[in-house]
Amino acid sequence: MVTHIVMWNLKEEAEGGSREQNAAIMKERLEGLVGKIEGLVSLKIGKNVIPGGYDLCLVGQYQDLDALKYYRDHPLHKEVQQFVHKVITDRVSCDFEG
Repeated sequence: MVTHIVMWNLKEEAEGGSREQNAAIMKERLEGLVGKIEGLVSLKIGKNVIPGGYDLCLVGQYQDLDALKYYRDHPLHKEVQQFVHKVITDRVSCDFEG
């Protein structure tokens, strides 16, 4: 099993939406990929509840490293990623096995 963690800060406004609206769109679109991409076991998005950190966090579980790579390059993920890149200011990630 591979865990994929991504954290983002979002722009105050982008693509016609506020930070809160865009966070909700990201959550809906990313979590909507579960069951559509082989090897993606689970994916959860949450908003930070403590001020000062990143705005939004993704925690995904994948069958293995190949499944994570498949997800990363999958057209459905790429489509969501295009929106994400328009509404964020920065991103960090970490992937680990176990």
